Amino acid sequence: MTQGLQPQAVSKLKRPPSTQSCHFSQPNEIVIPTFTLLSKEGSVADHAQLPKLDQEQALRMLDCCIFTQILDERMLASQRQGRISFYMTCTGEEAAVIGSAAGLEPCDMILGQYREHAALRYRGFSTVQFMHQMFSNEHDLGKGRQMPIHYGSKDLNYQTISSPLGTQIPQAAGVAYAQKLKDEQACTLCYFGEGAASEGDFHAGMNMAAALQTPTIFFCRNNAYAISTPVSEQYAGDGIAPRGMAYGMPCIRVDGNDILAVMAVTQQARAYVLSHQAPILIEAMTYRVGAHSSSDDPTGYRSKEEEDTWRAEDPVGRFKLWMLHKKWATSEQIAQIEQDYKAEILAQVKQAESIPLPHIDTIIEDVYQDPSEHLKEQLADLKKHIKKYPQDYPKTSGRISS
Repeated sequence: MTQGLQPQAVSKLKRPPSTQSCHFSQPNEIVIPTFTLLSKEGSVADHAQLPKLDQEQALRMLDCCIFTQILDERMLASQRQGRISFYMTCTGEEAAVIGSAAGLEPCDMILGQYREHAALRYRGFSTVQFMHQMFSNEHDLGKGRQMPIHYGSKDLNYQTISSPLGTQIPQAAGVAYAQKLKDEQACTLCYFGEGAASEGDFHAGMNMAAALQTPTIFFCRNNAYAISTPVSEQYAGDGIAPRGMAYGMPCIRVDGNDILAVMAVTQQARAYVLSHQAPILIEAMTYRVGAHSSSDDPTGYRSKEEEDTWRAEDPVGRFKLWMLHKKWATSEQIAQIEQDYKAEILAQVKQAESIPLPHIDTIIEDVYQDPSEHLKEQLADLKKHIKKYPQDYPKTSGRISS
C-alpha cells in the first residue's frame, strides 16, 4: 500500500477502464445540442414537451417581461440624464432570466451576477423597491451602500449582488450545501455569464458543488460577450456546458431566447438536484443586445448590423406571439400593461429621487452588534470633513446631526 494512503481512500479511487489503443479524445467527439421549444413565430411543435404552466403564471411571466423592458429603457435614460450613476440592462436576455426564475419555487435561493433583476421582479420586488435601491435613498434595503442595480432581498431569497465577477459561484455551492445539511426541500440557482466562467471562482464553485454533491443549479447566460470580448476570443471549446461533465455533473444547453424551453429545463433541473442532492449546469444561449453597462460603448467592438440581427430575435416578442396564439392574452391587454408601466415607473422615479439619503449614522451599523469606538471616531471625522467641504457632497448628505 502506498505510504500515507488510508485503506478507505483506496477503495474510493475511481479507475477508468484500460485500453491498448493510444487514442486522444477529440473535442468534437462531444457536441451538445441546444434544446428549444418555441419557434420565432411563437408556435411549438406538436410533440413538444411544454413546461408545467397555466395561464395565470404565463401572464405573470409576460407582465414581468414587459416591466423589465420598460424599466431598462426608463432607467438607462435616467442614467444618461444624471439622475442615477450607473445602470445595466437585461435587454435580449429576458427569457433566460424570467424563464429560469419561473422554473423555481419561492423557497429556492437565487444568487445573481448583476443582470438578473427580472428574476427579482418575478419574485415580487416592487417598482418602489427598485427605485429606492437605484436612488440609494433612506428606504433602500441596502441602506444606500451599493451601486445601482446591486439588489438584494432576504424576504425573496435573493442574495445581494456583488460587483466582482464570479464571487457568487462558490458561494452558491456553499448555500446549497447548507440547504442539504438542513435537509431543506430547496435548491440554489446561481447566475453568471460565460465571461465569469473564465474566473477561478468558477472552478472552485463547480468542483466544490460536485465533490460535496450539493443541490445547485449553475445557470450560465452565454450572451456572446464578456464586456468587449467575444466568445471567439474567450475559449476554444464547445461553450460552457461541456465543462459540467468535466466536473462530474449533468449539463444541458438551451435556447436562452425561448422562455418556455428555459422554464422547462429549469423545472427538470430543480427536480434532479433535489432528488439526487447533486448539482447540474445549464447553458442558456442568448445575446446581450444592450451595452455591457451604461459605462460601455459597444460600437467599438461590434457592428450595428449584428445588434439589429439579434434585436429582431427579441425573446419577449416571441413569447407575446405564443400568448396571442394561445389566446391567453390580447394585443389590447399587452398594450395596456405597457402603458401602465411607463406611467408607473416615471412617477416612481420622480418620487424616489426626492427621498433623502440614509442618515449618515447608519454607515457604521451592521458591522458589529454595537458600533466600536474606532468606527465612531471615523464617523465623527467624516462629519467634520463633510461640514468643511459641503459643496462637494449632495445636500441630503447634510443629515449629519449628532
